[in-house]
Amino acid sequence: MESNIIKSAGLTGAQAEILNFLFENGQCRASFIARKINRPRGVIYSVLGELEKMSLVKRKDPEKEVSVFIPEHPGKLEELFKEKEEQLKQSKKSFEGALPNLISVYNLASNKPGVRFFEGFEGFKTVLFDTLKSRTEIYTFVDSESVRRQEEIKAINEEYVKKRKKTEIKKKLIVPETAKKYFSEPKTEFTEIRFLKKKFYPFDSSLQIYDNKVSFQTLGEENTISVLIEDKNIYKMHKLLFEYIWESLASKH
Repeated sequence: MESNIIKSAGLTGAQAEILNFLFENGQCRASFIARKINRPRGVIYSVLGELEKMSLVKRKDPEKEVSVFIPEHPGKLEELFKEKEEQLKQSKKSFEGALPNLISVYNLASNKPGVRFFEGFEGFKTVLFDTLKSRTEIYTFVDSESVRRQEEIKAINEEYVKKRKKTEIKKKLIVPETAKKYFSEPKTEFTEIRFLKKKFYPFDSSLQIYDNKVSFQTLGEENTISVLIEDKNIYKMHKLLFEYIWESLASKH
């Protein structure tokens, strides 16, 4: 049997060579194998131990005689191929999970918009907490009523607010006027707020603009979806729109 075929089952070169030798010669002593394939005896014993753990070789210790090693049926290799196929499936699944992030990194390096998509509350938290790394002031549109409607999102937001205060990152928020009851002061050291008239809400979502990034998050009860875009031109456009709306609200307060 060819060593390369055996090796393709996932064995090392030394494992395949020694197992192939046993297939061709039957049971052998380690010293005999070492002499015939010109490898150190210590290496032979080590590899035979590995093959024994893989159930491809059986060790026999006759009384008062040197141990001999017997190859198991070649059909055992089929089990290794099955294990390899299962590992490949798992690896492929892991790769598919990591692919969006790899694409994002590639796009950024290639000066293309980097887009990442997240689902669920953990994804919501990941995208929201990304703003805590911002080197610029954060601009935010948010439907405050929607944030408080779901306990999971409310808890994440409360944790976020505490951490942002520690980072001392400045933030401007545009929120519905019904949110006034949640803010004792429209302007504090690190936060400034302006309010939208009723005709513009509810919109059950939030928008964060910061550090060459824009993130969108739905706050509806059916689905929690977050999208993070890293692109300086998209960031500049949304920043300009936010500042325009921000200034237009200045005369109303």
